[in-house]
Amino acid sequence: MSQLTRYERAGEVVIITLDNPPVNALSTALIKSCRETLARFAADESARAAVLLGAGKLFVAGADISEFERPITPPWLPELVEQVEASERLIVAALHGVALGGGLELAMGCHYRCAVPDTKLGLPEVKLGLLPGATGVRRLPRLVGVKKSLDMMISGRPITAAQGFELGLVDKLVDAELRDAAIAYARELLQTQAPCRRVSELPPPVVEADDTFFEDYQQTLEQQQRGFFAPPRIVKCVQAATRKSYQEAGATERELFAECLHSPHSKAQRHLFFAEREVTRAPGVSSDTPTRAIHKVAVVGAGTMGSGIALCFLNAGLPVTLLDTDEGSLARGLELIHKSYDAALKRGRITPAQREQALTRLTTTLDQGAMADAELVVEAVFEDLSIKQELFARMDDLCKPEAILASNTSSLDLNAIASVTRRPESVLGLHFFAPANIMRLLEIVRGRHTAVDVIATAMQLARRLGKVGVVVGVCFGFVGNRLFLPYAREAQLMLLEGIPPERVDRVARAWGMAMGPHAVMDLSGLDIFNKLLDAWPECPADPAYYRMCRVLCELGRYGQKTGSGIYRYEGRQAQPAPEVLELAQREARRLGIEQVTLSDAEIMERLLYAMINEGARALAEGIALRPGDIDLIFVNGYGMPRYRGGPMHYADALGLAAVHSGILKYRARYGDPGWTPAPLLERLARTGGKLSHHGAQP
Repeated sequence: MSQLTRYERAGEVVIITLDNPPVNALSTALIKSCRETLARFAADESARAAVLLGAGKLFVAGADISEFERPITPPWLPELVEQVEASERLIVAALHGVALGGGLELAMGCHYRCAVPDTKLGLPEVKLGLLPGATGVRRLPRLVGVKKSLDMMISGRPITAAQGFELGLVDKLVDAELRDAAIAYARELLQTQAPCRRVSELPPPVVEADDTFFEDYQQTLEQQQRGFFAPPRIVKCVQAATRKSYQEAGATERELFAECLHSPHSKAQRHLFFAEREVTRAPGVSSDTPTRAIHKVAVVGAGTMGSGIALCFLNAGLPVTLLDTDEGSLARGLELIHKSYDAALKRGRITPAQREQALTRLTTTLDQGAMADAELVVEAVFEDLSIKQELFARMDDLCKPEAILASNTSSLDLNAIASVTRRPESVLGLHFFAPANIMRLLEIVRGRHTAVDVIATAMQLARRLGKVGVVVGVCFGFVGNRLFLPYAREAQLMLLEGIPPERVDRVARAWGMAMGPHAVMDLSGLDIFNKLLDAWPECPADPAYYRMCRVLCELGRYGQKTGSGIYRYEGRQAQPAPEVLELAQREARRLGIEQVTLSDAEIMERLLYAMINEGARALAEGIALRPGDIDLIFVNGYGMPRYRGGPMHYADALGLAAVHSGILKYRARYGDPGWTPAPLLERLARTGGKLSHHGAQP
């Protein structure tokens, strides 16, 4: 008998323990072992009931995702779930920690479920571009109702076992001594002659106003889950569960699961799943690398970014001192923080007590000496190298020797900033993305002299803040802004070529981007882009490069904050600005730029291929450690949809030969050095390789 399952006796109750560390993933081997153990239970004449238990800190966290990349081989999970349910003797699922995905589906195959109240229960397959294909789409609606089951499966968010008890998903709540409590519950069921209650035999779930419910739900879904492949198919499966027999609905489930599994969307989302695990590793940083204790944080600069960064640390339970040079700036920063907590309170995301507790952790001051007792100081001042160097020299004098000094710079030379201190080994970049308290991305910039324990501390801190921390090297713009510049460059050039900005943005949004490039520039501020370009030592000398950004700034059109930029604004609502196209035509005549006609496909090609080409350069230079790191940066920081998998995964999916051919086409058309193929991309295209096979090994 395989060691993946254990078979024990407690009188007439058998305990079957799933033991596949670290998360009891339902691999093919575990499924096979479990089926063998169930057969032993069926043949054990002295056994009257079984308790299904997970070893360690949880029940089952889900299926083994790595096996999804290979052809499905029997036995597969739905067969195990059906075998459990078909047992003629009682089987009780005993849940603790988490029961997610296939783990919850397996539990729903059991006749009864008991759980520790804080156990997390959920079907998060949608986050991998899948639907719950091991009978979950048929079972959950029968237990909790159609609307609640859809909400759980579409969002992928878990509920607690206490909530599940109220809904009927859990039959009994038990204390932390789960094993003994589950055995006692199984004996109680035997004493009361409880039947083997099979979810598949429950009546199909009923929906009031069935004629319009699913249509209305789908319409709402199109707005909330724009472009995603799996959610509408989950709805179709649940609809089938309400209108067909359990067995007939199974055919729909299997068909749509296969569609999801083989879709580009699911492949992209599974790629990101693994990328998020890879990104937690960095060269030289091991699991036993020591970290520095962070008990208190100081944030220098109380502007929009500084106050957002302060919120990140406050929300993580850390005391924060927010510093600035004048009372007005501090007052505005404090107001932004209060507004954020007030909005969270209004939406029910926090309680009044939580709001007050967070605010008691905040101190505001003009006294720079107040940073002296912080273990981490984050600078969030004006994006000017001389200003930052002056501040870091002062921080170096004021802060205790073991303190980490971090810059929130989005593009400047971190090594130059660190050079003015006596502790370059304790200096790094923590590049938060606006709004800092909402965006998940955190670029962790590793300087030439940054110590390994400082990087390890930053990576640990990112997890504490709920961020995706990506370690990057030093160059202008690091990874995110370095790749965004050529993307926006093409949008700016298309404006000079007579392509209306609203069309470019519409094409980008149709592809899946949260916002088009012009809208992003207006939101960030065209003046910010101007300053970024001014600070770039190697900014191209081409007079057409970001020319419209320059022209609009000269006219005081900075974007949303001034009510006009590339667009006009009525509040936050962008409106086309014909005068901008006229200005672009005037500049195009002056620069000798021809007006062109482009297809939607060409618009998207130019935006993406420029980004992909620069990504290949950053990867070859070691600025980005792995292609998956680049993908995570653009999904979590720049509004690229998860179902595209990020620019590097998308390039591999298209085929690097096709991408390379497209880049050569645009080089021939424009003669722009920016369209020179990156050597890595050229080599991989020639050899049939993939970007996903290139990357640093920790």
